[in-house]
Amino acid sequence: MKRKVVVLGASENPNAYSNKAVRLLNQKGFEVIAIGKNPGYIDSTPIQNYTNDLQNVDVVTVYLSPQNQISYYDWILNIKPQKVIFNPGAENRELQFILEKNQIPYENACTLVLLNFNQL
Repeated sequence: MKRKVVVLGASENPNAYSNKAVRLLNQKGFEVIAIGKNPGYIDSTPIQNYTNDLQNVDVVTVYLSPQNQISYYDWILNIKPQKVIFNPGAENRELQFILEKNQIPYENACTLVLLNFNQL
């Protein structure tokens, strides 16, 4: 069964790390849900607004600055991911505290590095 990864902060910009993460996750066989502010596509993966009907999410990987994460706090808790990854620049002590209270593991790491070392 494919592991389901939500990329929060997905962008059509091919130079954006979130874009690179979506492409590499797809190449490595993950089920990818790209969530972004602006609709579009990364290769064949649609970028959508967050949706409340997500289930069985293994990982949420965050590419938003802390102030842009606030509106997603409840949504992340509602989809109950197995883990949240804060990519460089997305580290957020407030959200990490909320995750701890809700017993959702997290780490500060680079998704691209984790993928390249098969650690995701």
